[in-house]
Amino acid sequence: MAKVLVGLSGGVDSSVAAALLVEEGHEVVAGYMKNWVNAEGIPGDCPWEQDIADAWAVSKALRIEFRVIDLIEAYRQRIVDYLIDGYRSGITPNPDVWCNREMKFGVFLEYALGQGFDFVATGHYVRKRRLADGSAVILRGADPNKDQSYFLSMMTQRQAGYGLFPTGEMLKPQVREVARRFALPVAEKKDSQGICFLGQVKMSDFLRHYLPDSVGQIVDATGRVMGEHRGLHLYTLGQRKGHGVASPREGMAYVVVGKDQAKNQLVIGWDRMDSPGLYARHCVIGSVSGLAGPFNTARRVEAQPRYRSRAEAAELVPRDDGKLELIFHRAQRAIAAGQICAFYDGGQLLGGGVFEEIEDRKL
Repeated sequence: MAKVLVGLSGGVDSSVAAALLVEEGHEVVAGYMKNWVNAEGIPGDCPWEQDIADAWAVSKALRIEFRVIDLIEAYRQRIVDYLIDGYRSGITPNPDVWCNREMKFGVFLEYALGQGFDFVATGHYVRKRRLADGSAVILRGADPNKDQSYFLSMMTQRQAGYGLFPTGEMLKPQVREVARRFALPVAEKKDSQGICFLGQVKMSDFLRHYLPDSVGQIVDATGRVMGEHRGLHLYTLGQRKGHGVASPREGMAYVVVGKDQAKNQLVIGWDRMDSPGLYARHCVIGSVSGLAGPFNTARRVEAQPRYRSRAEAAELVPRDDGKLELIFHRAQRAIAAGQICAFYDGGQLLGGGVFEEIEDRKL
């Protein structure tokens, strides 16, 4: 049996992960990662106190040791600063993916190893297999509606080797049933919808706290002024609502198709395939993570550009500078620099990278 530190968030998934490991006979300790307490007066609710109380109650029900591990400063340096700097520079960062690489399987994992643990366990809906050579393979979770492998796409092989994912073989209703079987106090608790450290704080309120509004023009592709925006960092490529420009008639919608940082202009266009700036096939991927091994040769993959998007057929071609050329078979809508793309071979996660350049937006 192994000594396992479970990242216990106070939610049902990580709680069931802990319960299953206890049932299997492992030496289990629960660790709540204290990441963000919203001490700066940003509007919204960051329910860390309730989450700690719930995690402690679960630990008590399972009769396992409970620790609160203060990672606030590491979070600020590795995630919060990354998020703010990304939006300031005009890209669209993904804190949830980096949270897993830098925190759960970064700082938290190193803490666990330093304390003599063999593994770190989480409630992620992914499956793990061991190959004959000892390497770890990450597969999509058994529940297609809850699969979270995308969020582990920047994980390294070493990190995967130390990870355990007890809920990955289960469907969400089964997880709830297990929680009830163990009489866990969070069995009916709703799933968290917030970004990894913000809780219920709105992203716009969070960004406005650190990045002041910078009013500029909203223009169309011809440069015609259509309105006024509050700051480029508050808008995302492909955004249909909230940009402030009314559509002229039913069935015709304006969407964000670009940002001109130099002119501080937000560019809008029609939500259709031929709208310049909205669709693209050819991309450059940087910060490449080869979970299943390096991408040394050209190959076909299924590339997933966002968590809730489909994985699409694409060609992956390595470059001499360590980056990858990614060519989708079908043009993809609203790909933005800074977003994460996950690569798959069937149900196996191969790794991922960051969109750095998006080309051929005119079809």
